[in-house]
Amino acid sequence: MAEEIITQEEIRAMRRSYGDAGLESLPSDPFEAFALWLKQAHENTIVVEANAMVLSTLSSDSHIETRTVLLKDISDGGFTFFTNYESRKAHAINLNPNVSLLFPWYAMERQIAISGIAEKVSEQESDDYFATRPWGSQIGAWASAQSSHLASREELEQRYAGAAAKWPEGTAVPRPAHWGGYRVTPLNIEFWQGRYSRLHDRLRYERTATSGDWELSRYYP
Repeated sequence: MAEEIITQEEIRAMRRSYGDAGLESLPSDPFEAFALWLKQAHENTIVVEANAMVLSTLSSDSHIETRTVLLKDISDGGFTFFTNYESRKAHAINLNPNVSLLFPWYAMERQIAISGIAEKVSEQESDDYFATRPWGSQIGAWASAQSSHLASREELEQRYAGAAAKWPEGTAVPRPAHWGGYRVTPLNIEFWQGRYSRLHDRLRYERTATSGDWELSRYYP
């Protein structure tokens, strides 16, 4: 039996008291509220990659899978990220477009949870964004057969070198047909603020079934 590295008592003692910063109100528009919190997270020197979000999908064998992706746009009523269309996440979205997003800003005792529907963005939008990526990231999109079995690190490096030789730095790199964006149109957006004694604040925007307008409600923690 392996030597015990960390005890149950040590894990259970991993507890901290949250602050007194309350969440009394939010703007009526959830996207305005989100933009405000994202800006504050970006300006917080402790938060690493404020636009990083945990994407959860349902696989073909009914297993929930999660991974971190980067938010790249808030427009047209949704949240946009880009990925390989042959990846596990893309295959899962093609089968079931219901997804969730989570922005865990632990350093600020905050998180935003979003449930919504993912759809591909237009090819033009994917082209436009791809053109703004650093050259190395563009080459990486060609080199990586994302989510496929990889025999060795050397194989990946060789694929990268081959793509780099084909499109040297300084030349225009075309967007791979297998790479592009998804926009998640939210059904509900929940803002969570940690509070003392676990009396956290939870404010949730939900679309009304009749008008499609946003309704803001407070929930028990």
